[in-house]
Amino acid sequence: MKRENIEIAVGIFVLIGILALGYLSFRLGKIELFSADSYTIYAEFDKVGGIKKGSVVEIAGVPIGSVERVSINDKYHAVVEIKIRSSIKLPDDSIASIRTKGLIGEKYIQITPGGSDRYIAKGGRIRETESSIDIEEVLSKYVFGKI
Repeated sequence: MKRENIEIAVGIFVLIGILALGYLSFRLGKIELFSADSYTIYAEFDKVGGIKKGSVVEIAGVPIGSVERVSINDKYHAVVEIKIRSSIKLPDDSIASIRTKGLIGEKYIQITPGGSDRYIAKGGRIRETESSIDIEEVLSKYVFGKI
């Protein structure tokens, strides 16, 4: 009888462990079982320098979406597909900039809303963008006296 109680306790402990690992896998992998209501917009950059699928999109430091895909167009510019929460309406004169968290941290997209009365429609695009600043390129120009 005592052995059965120990086996049941171990089984419950293992089951709780498996459920905890499953939960952490979904949370850390940023996998959504039930996708939030959102819409897609596009932004075209000269250089994206580290932006990839899953990168955060922020306004004033608050996450409002994420990068869904990065591709290249026929003009050899990077096209970023951005998924934005549907509760956020972006004016059509908004600016998308690629920024870095900290000195050598991860890259994210910062959106600065404009003052227009019109909004970017689903599938629309942000016209004004600021590409990533390459620190190595700036340093090499400084070292070799091109600045």
